[in-house]
Amino acid sequence: NPQAAQAIVASELGIPVENVTCHVTLLGGGFGRKSKPDYVAEAAVLSKKLGRPVKVVWTREDDVKFDYYNAVAAMYMKAAVDEKGKPTAWLQRSVFPPITSIFDVNAVYGDPPHLAQGWTDLPYDLPNIRIENGPAQAHVRIGWLRSVANIYHAFAVQCFTDELAHRAKRDPVGYMLDLIGPPRTLDFTNVEYPNYGADYKTYPWETGRLRNVIEMVADKSGWANKKSVKGHGFGFAAHRSFLTYVATVVEVEVSDKGEIRIPRVDTAIDAGLVVNPEATRAQFEGAVVFGTRIVRSGELTAKNGMIQQSNFSDYPVARINEVPAQTNVYITESSAPPAGVGEPGVPPFVAAFCNAIFAATGKRVRDLPLSSNSLFA
Repeated sequence: NPQAAQAIVASELGIPVENVTCHVTLLGGGFGRKSKPDYVAEAAVLSKKLGRPVKVVWTREDDVKFDYYNAVAAMYMKAAVDEKGKPTAWLQRSVFPPITSIFDVNAVYGDPPHLAQGWTDLPYDLPNIRIENGPAQAHVRIGWLRSVANIYHAFAVQCFTDELAHRAKRDPVGYMLDLIGPPRTLDFTNVEYPNYGADYKTYPWETGRLRNVIEMVADKSGWANKKSVKGHGFGFAAHRSFLTYVATVVEVEVSDKGEIRIPRVDTAIDAGLVVNPEATRAQFEGAVVFGTRIVRSGELTAKNGMIQQSNFSDYPVARINEVPAQTNVYITESSAPPAGVGEPGVPPFVAAFCNAIFAATGKRVRDLPLSSNSLFA
């Protein structure tokens, strides 16, 4: 963030911001963390004290222990259903410390951009919907992780939807299509629901496009012929984020010892006009690897004001034997404006993975990551 870098250097050194030049290099990526300029301030202060240029390189331990962390979150879901198992009333309640807490210590409620990430934009056509957000104090610096609030919101909504489908003895795919209802455009013109910085006229929220990717992934994955048995299950989830519609089917095998294998993942996407199909596929293939780690071992803990994890030894990434053996990505041909592809693959994969674990074990995943709960104890 060149502007943030200029501002913090000017502030730390007590000089006018127009006297600070930031040279932007065409390499690497930001991924959220580089929008925070704390490391820039460190280099500027050291350079001033030494009276010469310096190069500051953080160790991986520095990176892990002094990060800005994706918010911890808790969601409560409740529904009243009719004799056919379809909801007649829907309640969802969330709490998570907002990212605005890094600027305002009194900020405790979710901010609109993050509430609109898979929470206030529920696509279900139901007669009674109530959506709430409660206060949560931030105990660490809040930052962004790939897909941000969509991760925990999709996890809650999609896993709860799967629970309702099984309670009604319905196929999860058909059940969700029933909840979405006929194709329509969601109208947010009278409420302040952000749309990832885009105009709703250019990027409307169209449930028909969500239905299309659900039907596509069901067809391509052979969902109708998938039968879950003990130790071998199939899960499904669908979600819109960053203006892109995604539906995912995950196949898992779970041993008696709780060892999990993912033989196959199928993902269908509608990201509008796709300019580079191969790069787009790569993003969604990477998203399932990233999502695998979130489900398995993405927990950070703090003690005495310090993050306890420091490197791959105690904060592991997903290994080759843990990630899906096969990932298939199906791209919808569309003339709609191009939409995001870097982040939308994560939320539905996480939820579908957890739903597949239930299908294979009969045990619901209500806490993530798996390493932090006693699901298989």
